[in-house]
Amino acid sequence: MIPELGHFALVMALVLSLVQAVVPLVGASRNNPSMMAVARPAAQGQFVFVVFAFACLTWAFINSDFSVRLAAVNSNSDTPLMYKITGVWGNHEGSLLLWAMSLSLWTVAVSVFSRSVPQPFLARVIGVLGCVSVGFIAFMLVTSNPFDRLLPGAAEGRDLNPLLQDPGMIIHPPLLYMGYVGFSVAFAFAIAALLTGRLDAAWARWSRPWTIAAWVFLTAGIMVGSAWAYYELGWGGWWFWDPVENASFMPWLLGTALIHSLAVTEKRGAFRSWTVLLAIGAFSLSLLGTFLVRSGVITSVHAFATDPARGMFILGLLVLVIGVSLLLYAWRAPRLTGGGSFGLVSRETTLLGNNVLLAVVSASVLLGTLYPLFLDALNMGKISVGPPYFEAVFVPLMTPVVVLMMFAPFLRWKNDKVDAVARRLAPAGVASILIGVGGAFAIGHPTWRTMLGLTLAAWVVLASFQLLASRLRERAGATMSSRLSTIPAAWWGMWTAHFGIGIFIIGVTLVSSIDASLDLRMKEGDRADFAGYSFNFKGVERIAGPNYDASRATIELSKDGKLVDLLTPEKRVYRAMGMPMTEASLNIGPFRDIYASLGEQLPEGDWIVSLHRKPFISWIWVGCILMALGGIFAAADRRYRRLAERSAPKGAAQQAI
Repeated sequence: MIPELGHFALVMALVLSLVQAVVPLVGASRNNPSMMAVARPAAQGQFVFVVFAFACLTWAFINSDFSVRLAAVNSNSDTPLMYKITGVWGNHEGSLLLWAMSLSLWTVAVSVFSRSVPQPFLARVIGVLGCVSVGFIAFMLVTSNPFDRLLPGAAEGRDLNPLLQDPGMIIHPPLLYMGYVGFSVAFAFAIAALLTGRLDAAWARWSRPWTIAAWVFLTAGIMVGSAWAYYELGWGGWWFWDPVENASFMPWLLGTALIHSLAVTEKRGAFRSWTVLLAIGAFSLSLLGTFLVRSGVITSVHAFATDPARGMFILGLLVLVIGVSLLLYAWRAPRLTGGGSFGLVSRETTLLGNNVLLAVVSASVLLGTLYPLFLDALNMGKISVGPPYFEAVFVPLMTPVVVLMMFAPFLRWKNDKVDAVARRLAPAGVASILIGVGGAFAIGHPTWRTMLGLTLAAWVVLASFQLLASRLRERAGATMSSRLSTIPAAWWGMWTAHFGIGIFIIGVTLVSSIDASLDLRMKEGDRADFAGYSFNFKGVERIAGPNYDASRATIELSKDGKLVDLLTPEKRVYRAMGMPMTEASLNIGPFRDIYASLGEQLPEGDWIVSLHRKPFISWIWVGCILMALGGIFAAADRRYRRLAERSAPKGAAQQAI
């Protein structure tokens, strides 16, 4: 009965999303306040029904209702409770329901926290979000109903994919989806602005905090997914240029460009056409990622669906969204002229250069991801585009991005002088080169990649501290606490995110340059010396988990005769699926990780053991955390609320055109 209630709730959510999509847009075009007022209750009603449907599906998993096909395929009576809940979205249908719930949550948030936005404009925003909801809820009901029954019900479930039975998978998909779906808000604001024909600073101001919030979620989601790949897959790698990793990275790149473009549109009124295109592109790439995961066109640990009908539905939705958006843009483009001039040496120029480069990087990743799929679809053979291509393209394009990123805050708006900028930044530039080259020789790895990475990292860190010192000198007579408190949150957000990129580059450069690994066979009593540590293999014991049986090794990690840690890597076999899994064991330090994983047992009784030393790898995720924190600081800046409230009575976009 409860699954049927969940299915009914989805039908009601579809009805309300249709109301939300049609009535407010018609009301805004007719300037009818009563019809526009329908937007908020329709969005909030849809949210209630989608959440209820999600709760019903969760109930089926928690209670092991194996008459629900999804629970029978993705859960088991012995599955731990938290992984039963994870199983709700660890599949095609459930992940779509999570997608729809995330969208309804974003829509409700916009309806509640955008009360200063003029009613006609907000009605269009919520209406556009309703159109997206219609597409995804209809997709579920037509091709991917999460409440399909098995008659008769299964006696026992097949269990959740063991790869997904990990704490990281509890939070990775919700964070990632909140990021993906959050760009629909920026898209809706851009389409609403196109519909009104008034792409002024007001719409950028209203849209920017939502865009930053979506970027924060996506950054956190990618970070958690990368950490999961590092410790769960047993290879010690953190990024593989997997097509689905690329699918989340591409909207992140365009989203980063969009945040900066919105800042220029808000402050200077420039980049208006470009900002709209970036908003459309970021959300379109989010939809493309959904298509790649759910169409069956790729093989990945992240891919769910293999039904071509589902892929065609998503592809049709993607074509419709992009097509209608670009047609609307082409209709309004002739009016998007002006917006403020600026010189060659100016903050606008560096931001524009970075935006273009980020778009090119995103296009390059898109080409490398889709090119093998096109060849396969045209029966022209199968090829694999892997890390060599992406690294060869990514590094040369991102290098000027990082350089310009730290130039921009030192430049004035509209126009600046080359000699003045050179005097300000030359010391940091020279010091960065010396640190990069000297550091590469100091670690014994003087390759051009290591020198470049350390130089860029030093450039970001030194320029960040120079920028902070310059900002503090603006009020030289005040106390330090007073000077710090007067710096707005948005500035701190920019500074923290940029500093985080420097920390990230240090981690990537050093773990790529001087990591070490060793594969060996060990039996009880064996000892190995590796990376300055001693590894004493104490043996393997058999243990029983809730839904798996495991062989757990105990390895004493010692240095200079002193015990540092006990490493306990496992080799698990999940009972329901008979699938083996490797669980690595890590000793985590601020400057290195020691990583051990247990392989297969040989006929002689020995075990294959993989050991890794990963220098500075934790700095990768510390950098990501700082980037996300920077986004949170920027989105929370109180000036956005004040400016929005101040601009609302002016009716910048109140009248429909």
